[in-house]
Amino acid sequence: MPLQTPDTVSVLRDILTRCRTIAIVGLSPQWHRPSHFAGKYMQAHGYRIIPVNPLVAREGGEILGEKAYASVTEAATALQGEGVRIDMVDCFRKSEDIPPLAGEAITAGAQCLWLQLGVVNEAAGLRAETAGLRVIQNRCVKIEHARLFGGLGWMGVNTRVISAKRLRQLPY
Repeated sequence: MPLQTPDTVSVLRDILTRCRTIAIVGLSPQWHRPSHFAGKYMQAHGYRIIPVNPLVAREGGEILGEKAYASVTEAATALQGEGVRIDMVDCFRKSEDIPPLAGEAITAGAQCLWLQLGVVNEAAGLRAETAGLRVIQNRCVKIEHARLFGGLGWMGVNTRVISAKRLRQLPY
């Protein structure tokens, strides 16, 4: 899929508009890790982040103020009691770890399987697409959100907009 085709932009915008609850597989509790930064950014922009990290879950811990789960399946089951559904499974894992995660995303009833930068698994992607999920590979959810919804100024990127006021929340 070429980066700048109108179809790609509209698909990404639609996914990021509809998928408001994101299970982040491999979300790190360490603030300097890319998964933590991406999760914190998305949470600051109104998304509910569900951490999936077996090491933190084993200790009964939290990441970004949310209870951590050992698997997507465990998270989906627990959230079902709250009436919450996982919309997107965002994977910060190696490409070879994706097939079982695709299966869990399908079982959880997610709308989207999102594979982060550098993560591509065509077989798992095809399996998820066949099951009705939208699949995004080799892209960062934070970068795409900032690019499409104007959040690049969040960390000081020059957007060429002059203003004396800093937006607390994006106007969408």
